[in-house]
Amino acid sequence: MHSGLLYPLNVDLLPISEAIWKSRYRYVPQGSAPEKAIVDTWQRVARAIAAVEADPDHWQAIFFSALTDFLFLPGGRVLAGAGTNRRVTLFNCFVAGRLLDSVEGILDSLKEAALTMQRGGGIGCDFSNLRPSGSPAAMTGTRASGPLPFMHIWDSLCETMLATSSRRGALMGTLRCDHPDIEAFIAAKTEHGVLSNFNLSVLVSDDFMQAVAANGPWQLIYPAPPASDYSSRSRDSQTANPRMAGQVYRRLPARDLWNQMIRAAHATAEPGMLFIDNINRNNNLYYCETISAANPCGEIPLPPHGACDLGSLNLTALVMSPFAASAELDWQKLHHTVRVAVRFLDDVIDASQFPLEAQASQARGTRRIGLGITGLADMLVMLHLSYDSDQGRAFARRVMESIRDTAYATSIELAKEKGPFPFLDKTKYLEAPFIRRLPEHLRAGIAEYGIRNSHLLAIAPAGTISLLAGNVSSGIEPIYALEATREIRQHDLKIERLDIRDYAYQQWQTSTDRAGTLPKSFVTADSISAEAHLAMQACLQPFVDNAISKTVNLSADASLEDVNQVFHDANALGLKGCTVFRPGARRGQILRVRDEAHCCHVDREAD
Repeated sequence: MHSGLLYPLNVDLLPISEAIWKSRYRYVPQGSAPEKAIVDTWQRVARAIAAVEADPDHWQAIFFSALTDFLFLPGGRVLAGAGTNRRVTLFNCFVAGRLLDSVEGILDSLKEAALTMQRGGGIGCDFSNLRPSGSPAAMTGTRASGPLPFMHIWDSLCETMLATSSRRGALMGTLRCDHPDIEAFIAAKTEHGVLSNFNLSVLVSDDFMQAVAANGPWQLIYPAPPASDYSSRSRDSQTANPRMAGQVYRRLPARDLWNQMIRAAHATAEPGMLFIDNINRNNNLYYCETISAANPCGEIPLPPHGACDLGSLNLTALVMSPFAASAELDWQKLHHTVRVAVRFLDDVIDASQFPLEAQASQARGTRRIGLGITGLADMLVMLHLSYDSDQGRAFARRVMESIRDTAYATSIELAKEKGPFPFLDKTKYLEAPFIRRLPEHLRAGIAEYGIRNSHLLAIAPAGTISLLAGNVSSGIEPIYALEATREIRQHDLKIERLDIRDYAYQQWQTSTDRAGTLPKSFVTADSISAEAHLAMQACLQPFVDNAISKTVNLSADASLEDVNQVFHDANALGLKGCTVFRPGARRGQILRVRDEAHCCHVDREAD
């Protein structure tokens, strides 16, 4: 039974979309027939998420309508798990609980990681609390191994847990820039195949950036765990050598450390940088949490046990009369879809299982969601706008501002209907920098009614769900290539290689009334300057309360100075994080342009 809903009877999937749907999202219950078409998946998901509503039939119809034609793309865990009998989470990713510097603490954290991966979640983990390599442990007389060997255990665990899965492992490892083992962390992935399930990011502080600018010294500090970590469970940490905690371990020139980061990023595309002071300064929940890690792709910085509840608006589905002189965005449909998507993602919190009770408490206490966009570059092309133009950026900014305002207005309405998020302190929340920038009518609404969700917006890479939608340009990235070859890992673990075309390019090619030279708006990542990459991210960040996952694509012959400039500019522009990619800098790529001249970075997305 389908509650009387009307299916779109003919949904013809491209080969790449068919392959993604069958390998990732189609439900095949044991002993029963598998879903026959993607409309069955949409129906299953709509029904499961609407079940938490007071009027589930009403909202099932509305959610189904938003999913139809790939207008709204929930995170992959929602598509794969909602409405099934699988004991999985509907949240894409998590950040681990605070890692305590003791054998018991490390093993407890490893167990939590295993339970989270078993349920389908990716994990970010900050290793900054672990004492440096070679430091003494007073109770045992041994020497500490440092964070890196423990990261290898996490990496092996991820490889083992997902060895028989069509999904890739997803881990984010972070380390503070003043940790004594930071140099080993920076160099960790210069050897091929090491920590292959990890993305690595350095937690870069304002003080460090100032020291780099002044060509001053930098101090590596013996880590001092927060006061809350001093418990019976971490007694070994307390007695190891408490007089060393917080003391200077070693000094070096700040630029020497900075240049090590630049060389590693140039050679391997890692580590990335998270500008951690900027992240915490601009956190809507600055008053009750401290962030030191992010989900594996970096679009949601999270506190310990925080969770990602993700979905993306497919902007290409909102373009009316694409490529025509009259092409325009359907603003009314955009606003409607945002309202539905916010409610949908809020319902996911109540519909989902959680690997750990601490994760459930965090998710329900903050009701944090991350509504984003995908297909931005294709949308711009279909509207005759170039990704690297002032006009393109201005339009993208207008779209994101409209999404922000509609999302916040919807969350205020949900607070009136269902109540605000439990961790809300209205007075302090209204003083958060992002909230202070909201239009006055939204601030007044929060002051009167509160707000349902602490955070509402995040732009994820959306790589796999973008392929599902016909290979629309992913997230806010430019078009990678007009034609490419993609590797897909099937359920039987065999690799299938498919030729694919960019969605907008495919639409242009198949239009019967198109002829002549390809429009100049069809710019691809390899023809766009690093400055243009950063400019797009910077123009959208003011309207995103979480963060934006974005890779700055550089040419194969980009110099160390080019990479250096990208990271300096990213910090100066107030971005929360930055990653670079130079073709040839990393092996194991899953996407290649048709002539195989260069490749993109490995897809670590946990959807």
